[in-house]
Amino acid sequence: MSSILIVDDDDQLRISFAKLLKEEGYDIRTAPTGEAGIEEVRAKVPDLMIMDIRLPGINGLEAFAQIRGIDSTLPVIIMTAFGTTDTAIEATKLGAFDYILKPFDIPAMLNLIKQALEAGRLMRSRVKLNVAPDTATPDAIIGRSDVMQEVYKSIGRVAPTDATVLIRGESGTGKELVARAIYQHSRRADKAFLVINCVAIPETLLESELFGYEKGAFTGAANRKVGKIEQASGGTIFLDEIGDMPMSIQAKILRLIQERSIERLGGARPITVDVRIIAATNRNLEKLMEQDCFREDLYYRLKVVSITLPRLRERKEDIPLLCEYFLSLFSKEMHIDNPGMTEEAKNLIEQHAWPGNVRELGNSIKKALIFSSGYPIRPADVSHAISGTDEQKKAPSDASIETAARQWVREMLTGRIEEDAFGHLMDRFGSIVIGEALALNDGNRSRAAKMLGMSRPTLQSRIEKYDLVFETSVKKSNHNGF
Repeated sequence: MSSILIVDDDDQLRISFAKLLKEEGYDIRTAPTGEAGIEEVRAKVPDLMIMDIRLPGINGLEAFAQIRGIDSTLPVIIMTAFGTTDTAIEATKLGAFDYILKPFDIPAMLNLIKQALEAGRLMRSRVKLNVAPDTATPDAIIGRSDVMQEVYKSIGRVAPTDATVLIRGESGTGKELVARAIYQHSRRADKAFLVINCVAIPETLLESELFGYEKGAFTGAANRKVGKIEQASGGTIFLDEIGDMPMSIQAKILRLIQERSIERLGGARPITVDVRIIAATNRNLEKLMEQDCFREDLYYRLKVVSITLPRLRERKEDIPLLCEYFLSLFSKEMHIDNPGMTEEAKNLIEQHAWPGNVRELGNSIKKALIFSSGYPIRPADVSHAISGTDEQKKAPSDASIETAARQWVREMLTGRIEEDAFGHLMDRFGSIVIGEALALNDGNRSRAAKMLGMSRPTLQSRIEKYDLVFETSVKKSNHNGF
């Protein structure tokens, strides 16, 4: 459960906002002054801080400066009234994640919270390189092959510099993990790390998202807005899928690299920014240049250092190690003992082409672990996970579900000795049911409780009992404003 600290001297807003965010599944703390907010951060650093800029005693800027001294990676969202927009922009330039104007739109705020929490997670969750499979976290790059050793060396060489880096490789090879590893081993590791997916953001919005805009730049631009590049000044911008970036924006990225400056939309003067650019693509940039879809001058500016991630089928000697890693990782996530896998299953995995690379392998191991019912993974489990059977693709009948459940119960009862076998099995079923309800509702506990026909406190107690962990992804609220 992500923790959020709200600092605002408006008692009604603070209490109502805290209630709303608790209903969204967040752990909420509040403070009425900047001094109290600083003490809350000193006592325990939250995952996110939302702070008004106008506070009694020390103002928001002074409080923000002190909080940055406690933890420079803590994402902070500034709330501001229309009259103090310039102050909020100044806070953003100094390292605040973003700002939002009061009175704010609830869906917009929830979406901003989601973005800020993800940015904080990316900055704080360290990427581990070439560690033992049983000690690895979800953020790990696994592999001991010669080609992966070269990748590690490249990360080590380029990370301490400010050189622009181009990471190339097929989907699923781990390009974002490499970008984060470079950032976390750089001199900018205590500054912002912002990820921009050039495909996920519509072309009409990408330019304003990156560069910001001035008041009146276009219809709806009621106030000045700082873009992501300006927000990340002093830090690192990761431009994912840059091969899909529109040509008009490519020209502005080229200027950023060459001149270290940008212009907001509707702006008349250049703004100096200090950011490091790391870019990634799975596209053939050389072919795109031939088709006049990618600028040649930008291509050469980006590939000052180029790191190419190998396809999984080019490092098959790493597959057994990756299998160990994913088995250990997903067994812990599912709160079951690691069942391992048979030699026949391992051979089948090694023979597969894995067009989806490491990501596909991980997903398949997770599916096979579910199919295995707690026993060592067999070739049949692997086959089901990789391709599935016609029977699996059809919606299963109630009878087939009950038969599978009965078989699983028999195997569990005969395969292990439990002092409280009934309680153990019911907890396993309960954990699965609640986990699926949370997944279907994107982590929202109120909606999951309603789906399950239980009260929210009862659901919360079960989540704690089963030690379930679910990353909340905030969805739009039905409220129109706050």
